[in-house]
Amino acid sequence: MAAPASRAVHRPVWRVLLVDDSQDDAELAEWALRKAGLEVECRRACTAAEMVRALAEFAPQGVVSDVNLPGFSGAQALALARAHDAAMPFVFVTGGLAPGERPPQADGLLLKDDLDALAPLLARLMAGVEGRG
Repeated sequence: MAAPASRAVHRPVWRVLLVDDSQDDAELAEWALRKAGLEVECRRACTAAEMVRALAEFAPQGVVSDVNLPGFSGAQALALARAHDAAMPFVFVTGGLAPGERPPQADGLLLKDDLDALAPLLARLMAGVEGRG
């Protein structure tokens, strides 16, 4: 009797653009996604020019961005992503907000000390986009 064929679980490999001036913070975000079991390919952008290039060449399926970037704002990052693909999931991750500060309206906002919530949020958002097609 032949052994039953193993059923491999297909997990999509998602391309995620990490927009952050801190290499350490970008690596922590990628680590949080992988630790949660997501199959991801990540690329980092620190400037508007790098982000535009990555949107065109890397073709990310989601963006995780810091709110406060030197010489480049989270609002600008969100506008670039929306101009490239209005439905692309976009999540802000920040170390904190000043009293009364309101970040631009994205699909999600997390504090950097709550990165365990990043993978479930991004997976839900990206699955929703896939379901539309």
